[in-house]
Amino acid sequence: MGRPNAGKSTLTNALVGTKVAITSSKPQTTRHAIRGIVHRPDAQLVIVDTPGLHRPRTLLGERLNDLVHETWSEVDVIGFCVPADQKIGPGDRHIAAELAKVARRTPVIGIVTKTDVVNRARVAQQLVAMQELMDFAEIVPVSAVDRFQMDVLSDLLVQQVPEGPQLYPDGEITDEPEESLISELIRESALEGVRDELPHSLAVAIDEMAPRENYDNLVDIYASLYVERSSQKAIVIGRSGERLKEVGETARRHIQALLGSKIFLDLQVKVAKEWQRDPKQLRKLGF
Repeated sequence: MGRPNAGKSTLTNALVGTKVAITSSKPQTTRHAIRGIVHRPDAQLVIVDTPGLHRPRTLLGERLNDLVHETWSEVDVIGFCVPADQKIGPGDRHIAAELAKVARRTPVIGIVTKTDVVNRARVAQQLVAMQELMDFAEIVPVSAVDRFQMDVLSDLLVQQVPEGPQLYPDGEITDEPEESLISELIRESALEGVRDELPHSLAVAIDEMAPRENYDNLVDIYASLYVERSSQKAIVIGRSGERLKEVGETARRHIQALLGSKIFLDLQVKVAKEWQRDPKQLRKLGF
């Protein structure tokens, strides 16, 4: 866990060894707890990637924060991610204060992420700052991009996990439903290159998904991208539909890799006014 854009989803994917969580340079990309499964000869880790803890401005924001706190009560160890390239700020201190309440019963490992974008001196400074932030069970610097110390982090997590039966079959990498993964891949594609105000207003729902009759290896997917205002709809579609076409092409590549089959992808952009603040709309969109 950590504040928005601390590198949590990239770290989750690196630990699992494949993409289970979408990543973006936009903060607050993750909107629900995603479980990625790490299979080791000596252990199985279930990594839970949570939304970034933040000061909520909408009902959606409140529900995402509630989800983070609920997750804390269900896990054996918490990894608190702080990026190496940003000074520890009020958001980090707020999270540390919240974590201090659970640290007595659930060990917290401090994880300095994104070490590949700074020099060693800066990493050392961040490690010292982390020691002053709270009393961690362990502190470890890592880079998900160049896999620096990923094995060390995995070992530290395993040391904190109690013995028990294997929870997931060998080879399973996530318990996310296929439709949920596909909607997330579409949202990730739509997030790239858009203006800063749009990411929080963007949601995706799969309307229909089924193999095409009388065709081998072809799946039809019909999906809706929801925004809050007509001006945002114009941004997603782009001039003469070029932006939406790019989104579709990028998403199609990722979905085909996920499903291992060809797909036909139909995307529609719809306006759901103030959906982030509307309980009925939030339920419809799965929040």
